[in-house]
Amino acid sequence: MKEKKKMFKKGFAFKPYEIKEQSPFEKLFDIFQEIITHTSGDLDEALDWMRELDKEYQLTDEEYTLDDFVEDLKKKGYIREEIKPDGKGGMSITAKTEQAIRKRALDQIFGKLKRSGAGNHRTNYTGRGDEHAGEFRNYQYGDSLERISITESLKNAQINHGIGDLHLTEDDLVVEETQYKAQMSTVLMIDISHSMILYGEDRITPAKKVAMALAELITTRYPKDTLDILVFGNDAWPIAIKDLPYLQVGPYHTNTIAGLQLGMDMLRRKRNTNKQIFMITDGKPSCMRMPDGQYYKNSNGLDRHIVNRCYMMAQQARKLHIPITTFMIAQDPYLMQFVREFTYANQGKAFYTGLKGLGEMIFEDYETNRKKRIRG
Repeated sequence: MKEKKKMFKKGFAFKPYEIKEQSPFEKLFDIFQEIITHTSGDLDEALDWMRELDKEYQLTDEEYTLDDFVEDLKKKGYIREEIKPDGKGGMSITAKTEQAIRKRALDQIFGKLKRSGAGNHRTNYTGRGDEHAGEFRNYQYGDSLERISITESLKNAQINHGIGDLHLTEDDLVVEETQYKAQMSTVLMIDISHSMILYGEDRITPAKKVAMALAELITTRYPKDTLDILVFGNDAWPIAIKDLPYLQVGPYHTNTIAGLQLGMDMLRRKRNTNKQIFMITDGKPSCMRMPDGQYYKNSNGLDRHIVNRCYMMAQQARKLHIPITTFMIAQDPYLMQFVREFTYANQGKAFYTGLKGLGEMIFEDYETNRKKRIRG
């Protein structure tokens, strides 16, 4: 007698949630990455913080001490020995740590993202791409063979020639349209004026996290796009992605004009049609450089001379088809009014926000701009 086949019921199987097991190193490394961002890459200060936290919260035990953790950081290539300028020995973080911090920022702000194979973004146009549009057209000379829809082409051959004499001609061939993919050049401006740490509120650390996450997003998911980062205080200057963890606020005023000038100069050199500027700032423009090289500064209210120059820069960017998205980390009514007029002059976008939702908004607006800034 044949054995009866076992019947398996289809459905969902539920079980209690199990927290992913982490090794002692992984637990400490997660804390280490957060602290090293706050200390702007200062390894000695970060380890001092961890020692204090260890005393208060017992992060380690006899089996795995903080010294063991430091040794593992060395073995895994996250920190290295170096000779400091004063001739004394010391340790510093490596490029591997910098990348790990960027990836962590990406996970924190944008969630888990999978790398896109093509790396280009959607537009509202059909053309060359890897996303099917669901539309068909007749084959034209020069179309690549992989774009030919075999099913639709055979259907045409059957209709045109019948089943008894089925053969495929060029007139039967049909091509499926795909979504056209384009490129974007982005400049990210970060305010490093003194107000970013004024009144004991740390605004520079979340701003750095956003910048690191955006850098990781573009370089991994959209590798054909370009991202340039600049900081502005009394002046403006570019920084490399690898320098983001070390970014610090200085005793600066806010020269928004210099930042916009540098940003537009960077974008003028890009061949991409689609260009944009993101500006993260928490304070009013309070500084500008005069033709004779002297700095004109005024921290009292909104200086009309400085503000008008900012509006002129916004209009200039508009003429160059460069939209500016401003993320204003402040709620002062007079500052919000300035941003509204600045945004109107540029026909860009503005967000008035605390730091909690800053990363998500940058991500969403980045995606949106990538779809809208395409011209025929």
